[in-house]
Amino acid sequence: MTDKTVAIEILKQLGGNKFIVMTGANTFTCSDYVMSFKFKMCPKTNVCRITLTPMDVYTMEFFRIRGTDFKPVEKFDNVYNDMLQNIFTQVTGLNTHL
Repeated sequence: MTDKTVAIEILKQLGGNKFIVMTGANTFTCSDYVMSFKFKMCPKTNVCRITLTPMDVYTMEFFRIRGTDFKPVEKFDNVYNDMLQNIFTQVTGLNTHL
């Protein structure tokens, strides 16, 4: 069984339910140290994967998936929890809060 503690904490750090409403995030999946989700309204990317590293920082990866076409868009290493919202907005142009 997957431990969802890290994924729940990542979602809180992104803004919780306000983040979901503002970005249209959906289809959340998680494993022990990884959370990924889809979102709409961004022509550049539509999937984000956030991984907690052993150094207690995150890696954020953005992808564009259309049908069977899978393209990596951007990757950020050594991301601290207070940087998650800013990086998401910088890459997607979507606000994470009001």
